[in-house]
Amino acid sequence: MKTFMANESTIQRKWYVVDAEGKTLGRLATVVASVLKGKHKPTYTPHVDSGDYVIVINAEKIKLTGNKWNDKIYYKHSGYESGLTETPAKELVVKKPTALVEKAVKGMIPHTSLGRDMFRKLFVYAGPEHKHQAQQPESLEV
Repeated sequence: MKTFMANESTIQRKWYVVDAEGKTLGRLATVVASVLKGKHKPTYTPHVDSGDYVIVINAEKIKLTGNKWNDKIYYKHSGYESGLTETPAKELVVKKPTALVEKAVKGMIPHTSLGRDMFRKLFVYAGPEHKHQAQQPESLEV
C-alpha cells in the first residue's frame, strides 16, 4: 500500500465562515490557521496547499485577554534610520480593524511561498457582512 499524497487534482476546497465576536484572538487564529493549512483533513500533505477558504466576520469585536489592548505593540520599520513605528493594539484596531486577525493568522502559517498561497485564502471583514455568499460558506465553530 502506498502513502497517499495530495495534489491539485485531488484537493476539494470548502468555504468556512467564522464569527470573531467575543472570541479570543490567539485561539481564533490557531483554528483559522489550521483550516488554511488543511490540517483538519485526513488528506493533509505538508508540501501541498490543501487548505480551505476562511471568511472571518466581526473582526473589530475580537477579544484580547489581560491588558493586551495597551501592552501588545505591533512594530513596522520603514527601512530608514530611526524608521521604527510602534502601534499598540487598541490604536491598530481603530485604524484597521482587520489587521489584528490578519497579523495573528499570518504569524501561524509557514513563512514561505506555500504560506503566502495559504494566506490568500483568508478573507477578514470588520463587520458582519461579507461578499462571499455565492460560495455558500459553512459555519465554523471556534
